[in-house]
Amino acid sequence: MKDNQRLQSLDALRGFDMFWIMSGEHIIHTMAKAMKWAPVEWMSAQLNHTEWNGFTFYDMIFPLFLFIAGVTMPLSLQKKMDVAGVKYTYLLPGEEKRKLYKVMLKRALILVVLGFIVNGLLKFNGLENTRFPSVLGRIGLAWFFAGLISLNFSVKGQVYWLVGILLGYWALMMWVPVPGYGAGVLTMDGSLESYIDRVLVPGRLHDKVHDPEGVLSTLPAIGTALLGTLAGTFIQRGVQTPLRKGVMIFVFGAVLVLLGYVWGFSFPINKRLWTSSFVLYAGGFSLLFLAVFYLIIDVWGFRKWAFPFVIIGTNSILIYMAAEGMVDFRYTAGFVFNGVIQYAPLLWQPVFAAMSVTFVQLCLLYVLYRNKLFLKI
Repeated sequence: MKDNQRLQSLDALRGFDMFWIMSGEHIIHTMAKAMKWAPVEWMSAQLNHTEWNGFTFYDMIFPLFLFIAGVTMPLSLQKKMDVAGVKYTYLLPGEEKRKLYKVMLKRALILVVLGFIVNGLLKFNGLENTRFPSVLGRIGLAWFFAGLISLNFSVKGQVYWLVGILLGYWALMMWVPVPGYGAGVLTMDGSLESYIDRVLVPGRLHDKVHDPEGVLSTLPAIGTALLGTLAGTFIQRGVQTPLRKGVMIFVFGAVLVLLGYVWGFSFPINKRLWTSSFVLYAGGFSLLFLAVFYLIIDVWGFRKWAFPFVIIGTNSILIYMAAEGMVDFRYTAGFVFNGVIQYAPLLWQPVFAAMSVTFVQLCLLYVLYRNKLFLKI
């Protein structure tokens, strides 16, 4: 592909990912209650996090978003380098790298601050009631450090970093003893990751004794972003045809799913600890999704069906922050549609109410898209 060519499949995949947490999950949950149909009930179960070890579709929404952020890195940074007429590569001159460092650091800090805001920092209720780790903060930090690695190492070097991060995190979690528990205890209160959070993180933790976006587990999250940068680099610079690239990405994804599954027998697949097996397993599925969207949209040209996802994906951070409580879409949807929904069968009213929230969200995103208003960080 051309260096300055935008992959519509990435916007669509990002929008598909974000759709489920902005309101899509509520549609499926309410449909499952109304229909009592096994396939829909299975989908509803997949839209809940596992309590601890294990994996559901909902567990991969966050790592998929972080993976996509990694994929876009070599593509978006090349656009910035086009101004200087320089090819994005780890062999960049020092001056050009320093410019990119500043851009990347600014983006990371903005995401960290936005994460604080989503957590309610502006209504400050005291340090003990304030949570500092956040989804957006983890995305910013993991993306930044993955970017530093990709800017300073060849593809082979990035693979070495990825392997080193995953093995290093495994060694820390399994070999370093936790006071009162010992080494290799992978429970919520006994894991090294949880212990470090209790020692280092100010304010409150998400689960009192543990935070899923804590300090140590940010390390393997860098690995998730690195998987994305490697995939993005392959799409951007690979000499294969687009069709062959899509097929190869799919095969790589299947291999990683298998590797993660096997590793999970000794180092359980666990989103809250972001275990190394989880990185491979979720990363493998991320590659599978990327391959499917890339082949259908960018290779075979079937794009119209994905337009709703595209308008979500181009303003993903905005809709995430809005859906996390900054905008009351339920109130707006109820104000507009409740007068009609009340005439529907009682069992189906929650379904139509959930759909009306999605409709309002899509209307807002469509207006922003048509007027080229995007929250860019």
